[in-house]
This record gives sequence, C-alpha cells and structure tokens, in this order.
Amino acid sequence: MGRCGTSKVAILLPFLVLIWVELVAGKFLVEKNSLRVFTPESIKGNYDSAIGNFGIPQYGGTMAGAVVYPKENTKGCQKFEASGISFKSKPGALPTFVLVDRGDCFFSLKVWNAQNAGAAAVLVADHRDEPLITMDSPEEGHASAEYIENITIPSALVDKKFGEKLKNALSKGDMVNVNLDWREAVPHPDDRVEYELWTNSNDECGVKCDMLMEFLKDFKGAALMLEQGGYTQFTPHYITWYCPEAFTVSKQCKSQCLNHGRYCAPDPEQDFTSGYDGKDVVLENLRQLCVFRVANETRKPWVWWDYVTDFHIRCPMKEKKYGKECAEEVIKSLGLDLSKIEKCMGDPDADADNPVLKEEQEAQIGKGSRGDVTILPTLVVNNRQYRGKLEKGAVSKAICAGFEETTEPSVCLNGEVETNECLHNNGGCWQDMVANITACKDTFRGRVCECPIVNGVQLKGDGYRSCSGMPFILHVQQVALGDAEYITEAAGMKRGMGSLSLLVWIAKMENAHVLQDLQVTVLKIVKVRSMEVLPLSYINECKEKKACQCNECNCRNTWGSYECTCSSGQLYMRDHDTCIGHSASEVKYGWGAVWLVLIVLGLAGGGGYLVYKQRLRSYMDSEIRAIMAQYMPLDSQNEVANHVDENRV
Repeated sequence: MGRCGTSKVAILLPFLVLIWVELVAGKFLVEKNSLRVFTPESIKGNYDSAIGNFGIPQYGGTMAGAVVYPKENTKGCQKFEASGISFKSKPGALPTFVLVDRGDCFFSLKVWNAQNAGAAAVLVADHRDEPLITMDSPEEGHASAEYIENITIPSALVDKKFGEKLKNALSKGDMVNVNLDWREAVPHPDDRVEYELWTNSNDECGVKCDMLMEFLKDFKGAALMLEQGGYTQFTPHYITWYCPEAFTVSKQCKSQCLNHGRYCAPDPEQDFTSGYDGKDVVLENLRQLCVFRVANETRKPWVWWDYVTDFHIRCPMKEKKYGKECAEEVIKSLGLDLSKIEKCMGDPDADADNPVLKEEQEAQIGKGSRGDVTILPTLVVNNRQYRGKLEKGAVSKAICAGFEETTEPSVCLNGEVETNECLHNNGGCWQDMVANITACKDTFRGRVCECPIVNGVQLKGDGYRSCSGMPFILHVQQVALGDAEYITEAAGMKRGMGSLSLLVWIAKMENAHVLQDLQVTVLKIVKVRSMEVLPLSYINECKEKKACQCNECNCRNTWGSYECTCSSGQLYMRDHDTCIGHSASEVKYGWGAVWLVLIVLGLAGGGGYLVYKQRLRSYMDSEIRAIMAQYMPLDSQNEVANHVDENRV
C-alpha cells in the first residue's frame, strides 16, 4: 500500500471498505489435503496441509516423495542452480519434495525456483503460529506473469510446528518419506458432479484473466460432453460488491456500480478517466448470467460456454468492441432469444435490487463446508473449492475425482472428447448454405469458427460474420437435372450487404450435367431478372472514384478496377478524361457522300457501257450482212445498201 499515491488510495478506499465488510460478514475456508509421514517413526502420522492456488494438484490421486531441506537458499527466493543445487531424482529413487521456509518473496516464486531445479513438489513451512492459509498467486501486473502459468508441480503450506519437526528429523540425518493425498480433497458422494465457476467478463485484469480465458477455451469441449451426457451440473457465477452507503454519490461508485451502488466491480484499467468503467463489467457479467438462464430454459445450458468464449474473441476491450452491440451479435449468432435475455437483465439504472445480481451476492457467502468466494477465478466442485491452476487436465482430474468410484464417465478414463457442436445452428459460425461451405470445425476444445480453405484458397474473415475470397468453384449438393436450369442465389447472398456480400446469380447453365458432381465449376454467369452479375470481389470503382465523367464516356467496373470507353467509338484518354477523334455523326455523313459518288459513277459507267455495246453490235451486224450478200445473194439484195466501192468493179 505504501507504494501507491494518496490519490490512488482515496480512489480505491470505497472498494477496500466493501471487500473488508464482506470478509468480516462471511468466512474463508482453507482447502486442505492430507499429508502422511511414513518415516521416521518419531514423526510418523497424518498432518494437514493447505493446497496452493497455483500449480497442478493431483486431485483424486496421491504422490510419494522424499523431503529435502536445502542448506542454502532456505527460503527459495533465489535460483537454486546458482548455488549448484539440484533436486532431480536419481533412477529408482523417490521424487524429491523440497521444504522451504515462508517469507521474503512470493509463494509462487519459491515453487518456480524449486521446479526449475528438479523438484516434484514443494512444502512451504510457515514461520508464524497461525492457522493454515491458502497460498495464492501474486496480483496481476507483477513480474510473476512470466512464470506463474508455467508452474506444473503441486505445492502445499504446512504449519510452523510440523515444519520444525520435518527440519529436526532431516538435521539428524533421518530419511523423511511422505505421501501427499488429494483423494478426499473433493467429495464424491454419487454418480453426478455439481460444479460452479466463479468468473468475470473483464479481459484486462492481467495474467489471471488471460489464464481464465485460455481455460474457458480449452475446457469447453470437455464441459459440453459432460453436461450433454448428464454427468455434471454446471453453474456459472460472478462476484460483485456493493458500494457503502456513504460513498454511493461519489464519482467512483457512480462509474463502477449499477442500481445506485448495489452491484460494483473495479475499474478494468484502474483508470477512472479513460477506457471502460467497472459498471460496464458488471453489466456484461449480468448479461452472461442471463445467457446461461435463458439457455438453461431451453435445456442447453452448455451454450454459455460458446457465448463467453465467442464474446472474448469477438468483443475484446483492447479493440474497443466490449459492450452491448457486439454482445447482441454473438447472442443472435448462437440462436438465443435476445428479448428474453434483456427481460432477465432488467433495468440497471433503477434504484432497486436486481434479482439476478442479488442472488449472486448471496451465493458468494459460504454455506456448509464451502467458504466464502473471494478469489477470482474460483472453481467449486461438489461444494468444495478447487485449489490450483485453472488448466484443462488439472480441472478434469478434480471433476472426475468428484464421481463415486466406478461411476466415472468415459471422458475420465480416456480423455477423449467429441462435441459435434457444428451440427446445431452451425455452431453460430459463418456458412454458405448453397455452396455447402462452413467456418465451423469441431475440435477437442469444442467448436471453433475459422474461415476454411476452398479448393486451395484460404478464405479471409473472422469466421463468425464473413469469409471472403471464395473462388468461382463452388461445392454444391447433388441437384436433380430437372432443377438445374434455374440455380439462383449461388452464394446465398443479398444486395446491400457490402462488397463482400454482393449478389451472384447463376442461371440457365448450358452444361447442366456437370451438377451431378459435388464439385461444380461455374462456366457461365448470366443476367437474371435484369440484375447485373458481379464477382464476389466486386467494388464499385466507377462510383467511388467518379471515373469517366465526359459526356461521351462510359464506365464499366472490372475485377478490382474499372475501364472507360467512348460511346461514339472515339479513343478515350484517361489522363484527360476525354474522348478524341471525329464523332460518329461526322464519320457517318462523310461515308454517305463517298457512297453517293460511287453509285453515280457506277450508274454512269454502266449506262455508257450499254450504249457502247449496242452501237458495236449494230455495226457488226451490218458488216456481216454485207459480206454474206456477196457470196449468197438474197432476194432482198437490192434493198440492202452495198458498202463496196463501185470504182473498184
């Protein structure tokens, strides 16, 4: 606290007060496991130890090991390798459990250093005479973020008295063999496990939020199978605090709380002047609670897992998408009733209790064997708080440990998970129903929405609302030949949805027989109902760039560009946006005159030729008759003019 400025302390004071009020009103229970000493005889017996809230406890199982207390670096705050210390077990020997003293550094750093030196588990001896406490991971933003998620060994805190016994036995040269037992850490009364996750929609709270979101994505597949098979009953919960009455009118409470200070959350960025406010987080927490309730009414409570993971992917705070608008898109994509969810949420500005959030605050208080929930995130299995890293394998072991022996489902025996989420509502992912293409894929983590590869082309998009770049080779279902003549809405799209969703019509296919194949190459794209056929990548360049503006110009869009032509057949000059050359009318009249002259000349020539032929024919006839008369006198000879010169007879 001493590192903080006075102003920051004043800002956080209301929340420190309200947290303190909650802790005083309730109770915090430490989750324990059993530690049994086998040797030496002097300290043989069972002891309690507090499970660390990091690393991976072996729920449902046991681990045996030999205890070692280092001569140097007894608190484990420094790297053991620097002192030449190694805890790696020799072949055939028991695993090494390292005993270190509490103090001087974070619990998690002690465990991390021991793990790197080869330890199989860590026991931390308390240095105070006090009841056992839970060893938690450091607050967000600390340097521990670099290693906290990589701790994979279990750890436990032992009280000061027992720690002294262990150290005394080791100082005498005794071999101290112990067994850590987590089999009773989770009750297992019957063949159904009831578990709940106390979580938060805030994705800007540091390493804990990052680990939580990663767990939600990883564990979703197992959660769906367990829930759908009726093996478990899952319930999500969200922690909220109330603002003390003396501070309800303060700027801090107004920005961090709903319903006039009744339900609050800390500022995500710890900055009241920018970014999102705590009330934004509370409102989304409320929405996620109502998503679960509405989904549960339809007997599909597992849809909550889809919503929270999709919301985290699609609506992150870093991208300024966190909020109502994006949340409603996710709700609609999953086929949930938005009106019911809004009705469930009620009025966040009302000066009255919100039934859903009030129920959550009451659930935070411990009942029976379960203590108050004060750590985020917290997993509760069969009314017992889970301690350890929120990791798929570790949580699966904890849940499976909650089944009565011999009643465990198959997922606890072989780890295989098959969800088949894509069979229902396409998993809320993008799809092209006509082309039979989907972005939904079932994995061991549950369904994911990723744009597919189509005929070697990787489609681009978020996988939820769009996937673009589809080539003109479509996968279609078998179509009867009689129905092949009119195939419309090939891409299943409509106009007015943007350049990536323009209408593509395919009709009157000449090669309709190719539809017998599942792969159909689009050979011909034609106009249907006077609509212009455009490719999927079409952009209206003519309109956006205001191209081809001259009176004689025509603009036509092409794939990713445009081209201009001149309607009168002239040459278009792009640099000057004009058409050059003679106009069509001028050319038309010029050619008309040429043709007229040619026709007149043709007619004159033809007439002259006919006159010439007629006169020539007449002259030849006269000559032939004269010659014939000399050799064959005719009766009409006297009537025929003689062309022979009489002076020559």
